Amino acid sequence: MSTISETSPKHCAKKGGININNRRKKLFFTFSTFFSGLLLIIFLIWLILHPAKPEFSLTEADIYTLNVSSSTTHPLNSSIQLTIFSKNPNKKVGIYYDKLLVYAAYRGQQITSEASLPPFYQSHEEINLLTAFLQGTELPVAQSFGYQMVRDRSAGRVIIGMKMDGKLRWKIGTFVSGAYRFNVNCVALVAFGPNMTTSPLGSIQGTRCSTDI
Repeated sequence: MSTISETSPKHCAKKGGININNRRKKLFFTFSTFFSGLLLIIFLIWLILHPAKPEFSLTEADIYTLNVSSSTTHPLNSSIQLTIFSKNPNKKVGIYYDKLLVYAAYRGQQITSEASLPPFYQSHEEINLLTAFLQGTELPVAQSFGYQMVRDRSAGRVIIGMKMDGKLRWKIGTFVSGAYRFNVNCVALVAFGPNMTTSPLGSIQGTRCSTDI
């Protein structure tokens, strides 16, 4: 006697659904494995190359105007020209500078408005010259600012700081990283005696800057 098995349509549909779900899981696992492997390769390349921070140096700072008004609020008017060298020390990593904001400071106080430098790409071991003309009009400063300036002028020199805030991206082959914030701090020693009235007053010596990412 032969045995006849009967499968309901509902049972077939359920079995087909299980097969479809299994295929989806396999596809998801395959793509996940592929992308995980790709990210791992990129991460290993990143660790091997390990990009070094860009190097900046302030070669010249020329002061055209640095005056505190005699009014009750003592606002500051300033104009300063900066010359900066930027170097990419990496042999196999390029740098995209997407945003660069520069301003000058004196004794922890901002003495110019921010100036925006145009974005640019810096190739391997490339050196670029950057210039910025900074101005400040009626800027509020601390009441002690004028006293500190007079004291430094009597000593014959003023220390001016240059601050840069920006965003950069690393380029390794065809891979471009996400954006990283960075900060640059420089100082310039400027001869600024009480009897010096001819402008511009230039920095005595250049200085290498510190960079934080």
